[in-house]
Amino acid sequence: MNNINKPRFLSSVFLLTLITGLVYFNQPASAALFAQTQLLLSEYLGWFIILVANGFLIFTIYLTFTRYSEIRLGGANAVPAYTYTNWIAMLFSAGLGIGLLFYGVAEPIGNLNDYPEMIPGDLSYNAGKALSLTNLHWGLHGWAIYAALGLCFAFASYNNNKAFRVSSLLGTKVENNKILSASIDIIAILTTVIGIATSLGLGASQINGGLQYVFDIQINEFIIIVIITIIGLISVCLGLDVGIKRLSQMNMLIAICLLVLVLLLGPTVFILNAMVQNAGVYLNQLIQLSTWTEAYNSSVYQNGYTLFYFTWWFAWAPFVSLFIARISYGRTIKEFVIGVLVVPSLIVFIWMGVFGNAAIYLVLNGIGDISAAVSGNASTALFVLFDSLSFAKPLSIISLILIVTFFVTSSDSGALVASMLSSKKHIDISSDSPLISRITWAILLGVVAAVLLQAGGLGALQTAVVIFGLPFSVITIFACKELFRSFEKELDK
Repeated sequence: MNNINKPRFLSSVFLLTLITGLVYFNQPASAALFAQTQLLLSEYLGWFIILVANGFLIFTIYLTFTRYSEIRLGGANAVPAYTYTNWIAMLFSAGLGIGLLFYGVAEPIGNLNDYPEMIPGDLSYNAGKALSLTNLHWGLHGWAIYAALGLCFAFASYNNNKAFRVSSLLGTKVENNKILSASIDIIAILTTVIGIATSLGLGASQINGGLQYVFDIQINEFIIIVIITIIGLISVCLGLDVGIKRLSQMNMLIAICLLVLVLLLGPTVFILNAMVQNAGVYLNQLIQLSTWTEAYNSSVYQNGYTLFYFTWWFAWAPFVSLFIARISYGRTIKEFVIGVLVVPSLIVFIWMGVFGNAAIYLVLNGIGDISAAVSGNASTALFVLFDSLSFAKPLSIISLILIVTFFVTSSDSGALVASMLSSKKHIDISSDSPLISRITWAILLGVVAAVLLQAGGLGALQTAVVIFGLPFSVITIFACKELFRSFEKELDK
């Protein structure tokens, strides 16, 4: 209890409780307000979101070629706290998790259905474009956001001995202004909780959809969230090295098994050929796709896809970036950027390539109607794909187990991070934040996810991410500016 910053902790809990209560008791009005706000942000600030996302990618790549690249997080003699395997496993579980399972099939098929510049009748071109867009939304740009803010957290904490708080990243003027620094940290906590709640809502929807589709069992999504939150509380109490690390290792093993099974049971040669072709298309179209703002189209594709994904990455940034920083002690700047930017992006490209191309193969060959399944209920898309493969039910069961473990990992990782953001002082590499704080945040994460789902389903979750993620992107820009100043001071020592 002595390490809880009461103004930050109590204010964040109060505001989240207030927002959750207002949404719950005014659901129709809340849904309308969310939707209108998202449309306004997308219409007037879409260009800004695109520029900022590209800016973070350029910034992180640039760092690997500067004289700062050999600076070590924690000092010249710092030794990494985790092996590469454990490090990557925790990066994978915290940074992606449920999203890959939910969107691995739904995203490529959704792009195929909805992207306005597809060529009618040219399925080969359209399929390549659909996977390129998927890689854009899930690859380098998102991980660059995590890498940029993660470096800010790690360097401020391990090299400058500052608390794991966003206000610590913005210089002494902000830190010394108690009201401003507390306000910034509260915004970060709210953004973290809303961002994670979105993924928890996706997980609950997919678990419910999978149980209903495969076993004809329907469970209220609120009950699913309650059960997972309770399991997450157990992991939270065990701490980082026992709870989250072990779950992350389990997630990685199950995910690899599922990936290999889909590759071998699906159209293997087609998938491998397509993945090579997708890589070329993505690299060839990267600049064009990453700067496309839909200026000459009247569709709303960007609002529901690219802008949503980029702001989702922004909303997840305080959570994932702080968690990445927490586990990256002893890494050099170059090692950090390659590990956080390149390796997870490659994992994403492989995952989306296998699952996305397996689904597109069905479309190209007229097998079933997975396009209608994605349009009708995206949460069941993965299980519709399994219907076309041998051992469909075992694959579905493995997927449901993986969704649950990812669900739990996101919950307890998010609780750990929210607790660190509301702590009073610096938390070193060997310690965890206060238990009562972690338990409180784990419960609140479940409550917020349940209420937002009730208020408007996945649409409300997506809208909340855009609203909270965009302001935090501005804070991150100033944090990166301060990081450069810190690098210069480090080299001058």
